[in-house]
Amino acid sequence: MAVPVPPDKKLLAIIPAYNEEASLARVISNVRAAVPQADVVVINDGSRDNTAREGALAGAHVITLPYNLGIGAAMQTGFLFARDGGYDFTVQVDGDGQHDPNEIGEILAPVITGEVDVAAGARYIEDRGYITPWPRRIGIIILASIVSLIVRRRVTDPTSGFRASNRRAIEYCADTYPPDYPEPESVVQFARAGLRMKEVPVTMNPRYGGQSSITPFRSFYYMVKVILAIMIDVVRLTPRAKKR
Repeated sequence: MAVPVPPDKKLLAIIPAYNEEASLARVISNVRAAVPQADVVVINDGSRDNTAREGALAGAHVITLPYNLGIGAAMQTGFLFARDGGYDFTVQVDGDGQHDPNEIGEILAPVITGEVDVAAGARYIEDRGYITPWPRRIGIIILASIVSLIVRRRVTDPTSGFRASNRRAIEYCADTYPPDYPEPESVVQFARAGLRMKEVPVTMNPRYGGQSSITPFRSFYYMVKVILAIMIDVVRLTPRAKKR
């Protein structure tokens, strides 16, 4: 799908990357081919390999964090860059190649038209052949059920980082973004802040290179910790009745 960005609007592709030297150049090339009007910034999250060099050689602007701060801090850095640079829209594309840049138009469309403030690419709205290891899939189903209950709308893929945001969401995320489990926590935070969000069906790819750090044990550990974090967010963000 062609990306419907108005000619007077600025689009930034944010690519968070940690030890993605094997895939980053290809990701940047594919993003540029899909959305040639977009500027590209790589947030090098303290990588120990040549991620920063690969990003620079591919022509992206590279911001290197002093050490590995996690995906939340990396993305907030990208949102700060977008806010201060006057960008109207952002799209997050992970550095491992699982997000298909050819589908950027799908997630940008409802944001550009003003239907929502944030759109997320979701793997499970339609069966497009994406296979998730069963321990992680069970965790996502449980997490999606909890998040859906909290935000009072159906959420199928709360861990997806393939997202598009408008200026309102950019400013919010530059100021407030979850550091530990940003994708599922931010779904809850957006709802509490009045930001409109929807899911869009997309197809995810296998990693271009490198190795995922998510093992079956870590999938379970992640699920437990993120549920606790969301419960804390709910308590923290729930308005309290004024004492008389």
